Amino acid sequence: MPELPDILAYTHALEPRILGQTLERVRIANPFLLRTTQPTIADVEGRTVREIRRIGKRIAIGVDGDVWLVLHLMIAGRLHWRPPKVKLAGRQNLAAFDFPEGTLTLTEAGSKRRASLHIVRGEEGLRAIDPGGIDVLSATLETFRAALSAENHTLKRALTDPRFVSGIGNAYSDEILHAAHLSPLAQTQKLKPDEWARLFEATRDTLHLWVKRLDAGEGFPEKVTAFRNDMAVHGRYGQPCPVCGEKVLRIRYADNETNYCAKCQTAGKVLADRGLSRLLGSDWPRTLEELEAIHNK
Repeated sequence: MPELPDILAYTHALEPRILGQTLERVRIANPFLLRTTQPTIADVEGRTVREIRRIGKRIAIGVDGDVWLVLHLMIAGRLHWRPPKVKLAGRQNLAAFDFPEGTLTLTEAGSKRRASLHIVRGEEGLRAIDPGGIDVLSATLETFRAALSAENHTLKRALTDPRFVSGIGNAYSDEILHAAHLSPLAQTQKLKPDEWARLFEATRDTLHLWVKRLDAGEGFPEKVTAFRNDMAVHGRYGQPCPVCGEKVLRIRYADNETNYCAKCQTAGKVLADRGLSRLLGSDWPRTLEELEAIHNK
């Protein structure tokens, strides 16, 4: 799922292309994409784009009359900049937004249709779809700590909960926790002051790093993915940690997994994988040494 750095890459690329331009037409190829009935598509067509915002993992495009198109790409949704009035062909093409100098298209890979478009009016409409998490890039250490420790959760869950922090998901939370040298299962209400400082600094530094890396310059970001070769741990299960060289481990749950380095983040403790630890019971390795012994048998 595109997260804060990816969404900012999109908004930065869209600004020089559509700000001040007329949204001539909105073409919806899949009726399930549009999740609202009022305002209507007719209320945004023929109007000039005045502002583009990031709202969590959503992209909001505001036109004259304080009407907003809000796109949520979910897991497989992607944006593309195409020639004017490009034809929408193929099942993956869900919508097109026609401007004088080009067309913004929305595609979604796979068979599940999770991406969404909401059309809302005014700040009240935007607030209604905003989960309310803080913008960590403009937050202070105090507001960051207060947001994440309002409820007692694991750091992984707290960082990815949009009610607490805006725009962070599975990929960048892995990278943040590795940079902070903190376990994904550490409890928010048990962190020490120095750990909060490390987490805050790692969160901001990691996001700033990837915002810079993903800047497409004058181009348009076409290779948005949750898995990148130069990530430290996310999506790198079984590969060496770039800091210590130990193999990256994982915790699997549902359709997701958390990647981490035991040596850098958990003092060598191997965290229980819910499925395998139940299966192996007391045979589940608790340390890197025990894990290595299993692999060497």
